[in-house]
Amino acid sequence: MINLQKGQKIDLTKSNPGLNNIMVGLGWDPVVNPSKGGGLLGGLFGGGKKQADIDCDASVYMLNANGKLADMKNLVYFGNLTSPCGSIRHTGDNLTGDGDGDDEQIIVNLSRVPADVHRLVFVVNIYQCEQRKQHFGMIRNAFIRIVNDKGQELCRYNLSDGYEGKTSLITGEVYRHNGEWKFAALGEATTDPGLKSLTRRFL
Repeated sequence: MINLQKGQKIDLTKSNPGLNNIMVGLGWDPVVNPSKGGGLLGGLFGGGKKQADIDCDASVYMLNANGKLADMKNLVYFGNLTSPCGSIRHTGDNLTGDGDGDDEQIIVNLSRVPADVHRLVFVVNIYQCEQRKQHFGMIRNAFIRIVNDKGQELCRYNLSDGYEGKTSLITGEVYRHNGEWKFAALGEATTDPGLKSLTRRFL
C-alpha cells in the first residue's frame, strides 16, 4: 500500500495487470469539541445545545477529455447512486461520519467506463453547510483510498491540510493515461456551499 502526498500520482492498472474493479473509499471523523454544549459535563449529561451532525457527502464526476460534465446523469451522488452505463455505483449516504473505516464507498468497474469518459473526479461536500454553519475545519482524519476487488488497499491519501472555512473538497481523480488508469491525489478545497455550486466548475 502506498501513502500519497498532495499532487502525487500512481499507476493503477499498469502496476496491477487485470485490475478491473476498484472501491474508492472516503472517510472522515467529526472533531469532538467538549466546549460545545455547556462544557464537558454539559456535553456528557445533555446540558446546553447539541451541535448538529456534520453530514459529508461523497460524489463522483464522470468527465470527458475536456474535463467537462457532458450529462448531469454522469454525476453519481446520494441522489443518483448508479451511472447510466452501470460502471459506477455509490453504496449510499452516511449522515454523521461516526465509526471507523470508510464513511462512504464508490465502486468502479474500470472496464465498463465509457470510452468518452476520461476522468473520474471524487469530491466531498458538507450538506446544508450554510444553514448549519459548518466547514471542513470541523472534521479530521479525512482520506481517500483505492482498494482492489481482493480487499487490498492499493493507495491512500490523507487530506491533512487545514481546511478552515472550506466547505467542499476535490479529493482525487482516477483518469486515463496512454490506455491505462492512474490515480492523482488532489486535495483542493473550495467554498462552494453545495453540490450544485461545485458542479458549475465542471460544466
